[in-house]
Amino acid sequence: MRAYEKYPVRIGVQIQPQRCAYAEIRRAAARLEELGADVIMNWDHFFPQYGADDDLHYECWTMLGAWAEATSKIELGPLVSCVAYRNPDLLADMARTVDHISEGRLILGLGAGWSEKDFTEYGYEFGTPGSRVDGLAGALPRIKRRLGLLNPQPYRTKLPILIGGNGARKTLRIAAAHADIWHGFGDATRLAELHDILDGWCAAVGRDPGEIERSTRVLWKSPDEVGSSLTAVGSRFINLILQGPKFDTGQVRDWLGFRDDFNRSE
Repeated sequence: MRAYEKYPVRIGVQIQPQRCAYAEIRRAAARLEELGADVIMNWDHFFPQYGADDDLHYECWTMLGAWAEATSKIELGPLVSCVAYRNPDLLADMARTVDHISEGRLILGLGAGWSEKDFTEYGYEFGTPGSRVDGLAGALPRIKRRLGLLNPQPYRTKLPILIGGNGARKTLRIAAAHADIWHGFGDATRLAELHDILDGWCAAVGRDPGEIERSTRVLWKSPDEVGSSLTAVGSRFINLILQGPKFDTGQVRDWLGFRDDFNRSE
């Protein structure tokens, strides 16, 4: 048994903050809490990611603060917040504040960013994939240092940090050093390969790989199709997509049933 297979299955749902009124997003978040989902997440973009660029869209961290007040049990966070869009010390302060508003329910999802339109339209330097990942590496020590200096400290003893990205040479090394959760993409075979690479980086930096929960995204697949294969390779934090304006929770219900059955059997 690999060390990270100790984690139970959790179901997260990324509510895409686009193409609908915010009131519909608020209702979707409340419904997911009622259904018993473990985590709700949004994304850190400035424009819709498909459809018309000028369609309805909302900012990441303002929304997380509102969710923190509007919910009471479910964890929440960005999947993921781009470290290039905010001063790292400010981002740490924002995260700590949302963590207190939610009474310790924030997951701080971080990434290097990839959407050129987000960068250029808002006046950030787009750079290259390598320079953006270097920016992530440079931001994390500042974020962690600032979290340790703030008064009050984060609500939980340790604010969980999620790092997203598949880059084997840089991103997974960063995750090995800093992540409590790593979020990757691909089918079970690909994820197993990436888990092995992450484990190798953990050995290189002196980290127990069992300290890092493994997360992935599932697009329109049922638990009957991919549930067993994902959990078999250690991916236990399953993130689904919920799209407006309908926000159909049928797939979420199926995965919540899978979660409950799996965790009872462990």
